[in-house]
Amino acid sequence: MHDDRTLVEARLRRVLDERVRPAVYPESVPLDVAVWHAPGEPVPVAEGLAARPEPIAVGTRWGAPWGTSWFRVTGTVPEAWAGRTVEAVLDLGFDENMPGFQCEGLVYRPDGTPVKGLNPRTPWVRVAAPAEGGEEVRLHIEAASNPVIMGPRPFAPTPLGDPRTAGGEPQYTLTRMDLAVFDETVWQLVIDLEVLGELMAELPVEAPRRWEILRAVERALDAVDLQDVGGTAAEARARLTGVLSAPAVPSAHRVSAVGHAHIDSAWLWPLRETVRKVARTAANMTALLDDEPDFVFAMSQAQQWAWVKEHRPEVWARVKKAVAGGRFVPAGGMWVESDTNMPGSEAMARQFVHGKRFFLDEFGIENEEAWLPDTFGFAAGLPQIIKAAGSKYLLTQKISWSQTNRFPHHTFRWEGIDGTRIFTHFPPADTYNCSMTGGELAHAVRNFREKGAARRSLAPTGWGDGGGGTTREMVARAARLRDLEGSPTVTWETPRQFFARAAAEYPDAPVWAGELYLELHRATLTSQAQTKQGNRRSEHLLREAELWAATAAVRTGFPYPYEELDRIWKTVLLHQFHDILPGSSIAWVHREARATYARIAGELTGIIEAAQRALAGEGELPLVFNAAPHARSGVPAGGARTPVTEGRTTLTARPGGGHVLDNGLLRIEIDGRGLVVSAYDVGADRETIAPGLAAGLLQLHPDLPNMWDAWDVDAFYRRSVTDLTDADEIAPGEDGASVRIVRSFGASRATQVLTLPPGERLLLLDTEVDWHETEKFLKLAFPLDVHADRYASETQFGHVHRPTHTNTSWETAKFEACNHRFVHLAEPGWGVALVNDSTYGHDVTRTVRGEQDGSGRDGGTTTTVRASLLRAPRFPDPETDQGVHRFRHALLPGASIGDAVREGWRINLPERRLSGAREVAPLVTSDQDAVVITAVKLADDGSGDVVVRFHEAHGGRARATLTAGFAVADAVATDLLERPLPGERAPRAEGDRIAVRLRPFQLTTLRLRRA
Repeated sequence: MHDDRTLVEARLRRVLDERVRPAVYPESVPLDVAVWHAPGEPVPVAEGLAARPEPIAVGTRWGAPWGTSWFRVTGTVPEAWAGRTVEAVLDLGFDENMPGFQCEGLVYRPDGTPVKGLNPRTPWVRVAAPAEGGEEVRLHIEAASNPVIMGPRPFAPTPLGDPRTAGGEPQYTLTRMDLAVFDETVWQLVIDLEVLGELMAELPVEAPRRWEILRAVERALDAVDLQDVGGTAAEARARLTGVLSAPAVPSAHRVSAVGHAHIDSAWLWPLRETVRKVARTAANMTALLDDEPDFVFAMSQAQQWAWVKEHRPEVWARVKKAVAGGRFVPAGGMWVESDTNMPGSEAMARQFVHGKRFFLDEFGIENEEAWLPDTFGFAAGLPQIIKAAGSKYLLTQKISWSQTNRFPHHTFRWEGIDGTRIFTHFPPADTYNCSMTGGELAHAVRNFREKGAARRSLAPTGWGDGGGGTTREMVARAARLRDLEGSPTVTWETPRQFFARAAAEYPDAPVWAGELYLELHRATLTSQAQTKQGNRRSEHLLREAELWAATAAVRTGFPYPYEELDRIWKTVLLHQFHDILPGSSIAWVHREARATYARIAGELTGIIEAAQRALAGEGELPLVFNAAPHARSGVPAGGARTPVTEGRTTLTARPGGGHVLDNGLLRIEIDGRGLVVSAYDVGADRETIAPGLAAGLLQLHPDLPNMWDAWDVDAFYRRSVTDLTDADEIAPGEDGASVRIVRSFGASRATQVLTLPPGERLLLLDTEVDWHETEKFLKLAFPLDVHADRYASETQFGHVHRPTHTNTSWETAKFEACNHRFVHLAEPGWGVALVNDSTYGHDVTRTVRGEQDGSGRDGGTTTTVRASLLRAPRFPDPETDQGVHRFRHALLPGASIGDAVREGWRINLPERRLSGAREVAPLVTSDQDAVVITAVKLADDGSGDVVVRFHEAHGGRARATLTAGFAVADAVATDLLERPLPGERAPRAEGDRIAVRLRPFQLTTLRLRRA
């Protein structure tokens, strides 16, 4: 037989495009259209429905950036269409290739009942089936003219990301507003041909199955009368029945389809628009569930559910009904799909507390899985947090984006820093926006790394990022792929069903230990510095507010601010979403975030000050309140008293220029350039700074990644660097313990204050930068005379070790990494820590001295730690980080890991001074520095119980005694949601003392009932 394969395949493409698809709507009549453009921000639904619109014609431009337009469409079903299926086709000006990234709409009936969302892949609304001739049609569309931020040239700077700069030019052209006959048979033929054509293209050319499909398609196309597609579609479908009914082979891969719309809570749109995106998608999905009995839809992010409940009660009613039916499924158990690298320990825990509690309170549903398809890598402390929240599974997809190394598993057990293991799955389709195409499913089969040991994967199915969800076409595709030869089988399942079956099938799945590092998007640890500072400071203010309010409630009857703290926590958690905290959203999002963090700081400071005043009373006794988990200056952790200060610092001239700071513990030499050339540990008789180098050095790199400007920094940035060594001014501070240095560079200015506090073995570096660079990367460098093959970096409830070498491609790829409050590196018996109050990104490199010139002199190792301060990408916010920023770091020579932990807390929780009548004893203390109390609060249920969360922070086993500053009736170990852990042995309590034993990095929550 002659090989005419390409001829038939080309024929299929053209007939589908030019004849069959257009015949889905064989007849249409125009609707009458009128529009009212809402002034400013979106208006309530009732106001939009009641507005008086003006006529508008198809072909007219409409929609200023970020505007809302209310369209009213009216018409009459022609008498000739009686008994047929009629739909309204409402094209607002869509580009079908950009669902979720442009204009969208939500359709309402005149009484305000939501019908469904409109987007490029679902521009239709069912009017009647069967229709009655003469039936009147009246619909209202709340249309959002969201501008296209990522346009034809991706990552091009644009002013459209903020209404203050976006202008008023109409963004879209009204394209089609028709009533149309929907030909169900032709539509089904389209799906038949698409599924078979895509499957055929994925099969080997030599495979008999491919040729069977080809011949069946050829016969079907022969049956289609191109002048009467509707009249011949049934016969064409009949000729495909045989190849569509051939069952899959027994060994076929099994795909669990989960309807989904990964909706970014903010990204290329503001938070307020996500409220409407979620409503549109939820309306669409509840409608699809009514039409498709096998379909299952999962929606994550409790915040998004809460938005629907608060802002779109009419949609919420439909959602609640669908949840009760078991096919609209809450997923993930987190408040938002947050970043997991940068949120602090307690914040990461509260993502699960507030997320799981919302679904429990609203629906009585307990999530077993964490659902994070798009998060930019996963911190090594996360597995035990997931387990402590009562969950046991994790789904993500983003690791497949790694640029350098291919992750070796799709289904595996992920082991965290404490030894906890979580059953984890990466969909091998490599997308969280699966649309059930043959190419996606074939890729999943080829790509699946567990072949021979497991045979099951998950496919999140539906348009996401900007929302939209699953379409009726995707459901129809899945129906044909349920059991089809040549394809994996496809079954709609809930996440719970998938994970239960996958875990049972693969009980001995391989183990991956340590962080899941994404080899991409590394610059998200630095972009939008003020957003990151707002997060860090909010986390620590919340700690203070809970600690002092709980202490005051127990001691004085102070009214514990349950509702205020709950609301503020949820706001902070929302802003940890994986495009807000990472700095990858439009200007509007970060401008609002800065204002939100300022408001939160004011509220929390008010709670803290009121609680401290209630505790201290009125008086003249000078008190310092210490919210850190370790004592300092004689003030106990979680208590207040008059501090004890010891020692003094001297400031003298340095021979050859510069200054010397000395407090008897450290001697710091600052040269004539204003750089630290010596940090001598007196007690250890040890120099910290590498010979011939200088610390506290600001370094400037060019920074234009190949793509993803706000997200990425590419390794080649390191090849060009400017050391900022020229000083405008170097002057001793008035306190006699500091030196101030001012430098100018480009259009920017940096002021550094180096301070050696009396009695402390640390050097403080306060850096203020008035930043006006673009596409630059600013680092703060510390070249250290330390030989170490690894270093410790703080993460949630502990720290993770990373290599300083680049032996393999895995280590080489980690050229920018995340830390929380500290990094620490050491030789046996002596180490150095760098702690910070608000930065996350950093790099650590090492060189052997004498290597470059071949002299071999010294031969020691220089390990350089650099904190990442600022970037200046121009997309999606062209003004990223412009303005004044302040950072605080501290260098700790001679530091143990315990010193790093302690000073990391201290720099983030500065002392609060107050005059009062009495000292304040701590509510709960630990007698072991390694056992760090991360939260002290009252139980969320209003019982008055005191909840204490703590962990082992040094990486070893620990015994400790917790002492309560009140009579304890009993102590109960709980999960993060403060529920007793079944089968957990009760801790030993004797009076106000509780003995605890912890494994390395173990996290524990105790609920103390007051006697």
